[in-house]
Amino acid sequence: MRVELDATDWKILKELQADGRITNVELARRAGLSAPPCLRRVRALEEAGIIRGYRAILDQRRLGYDVTCFAMVNLASQAEADLEAFAARIRQMPLVRECWTLSGETDFLLKCVAPDLRSFQSFVLELTAMPNVRNVRTALTLDLVKDEPIVPMADGSRVG
Repeated sequence: MRVELDATDWKILKELQADGRITNVELARRAGLSAPPCLRRVRALEEAGIIRGYRAILDQRRLGYDVTCFAMVNLASQAEADLEAFAARIRQMPLVRECWTLSGETDFLLKCVAPDLRSFQSFVLELTAMPNVRNVRTALTLDLVKDEPIVPMADGSRVG
């Protein structure tokens, strides 16, 4: 369900996306509102599911997760029950940070982090041994070129 947003909503979203710890008073100032209506708008955006949550962005390497890898998984069966069983198991695996279903050759793309290559190798062995997994291909990352886990916005409105 699409929600109609006005220019003020877009300003609020852009500011919160840039700094989720901004005070409501400062957010209101930047959005051109007083504090109470700004807070009402933020709550409405949260209730509509547009704002899904707030979190700190951590440096994984400083916390001991030096390896980032992608795993492309092909299943033997794409029956809905088999896809859901695989997805349910993946949701329980802490090294998997993102999991996407794909069209085309690969059924699932997993973004994984691990403390070291040995840990990642153990994870791949576990993944390969899962029921219904036909094969797993991996790609070890070398360098991060861009990291912007935000929605693109231009001048306080939707792009495109």
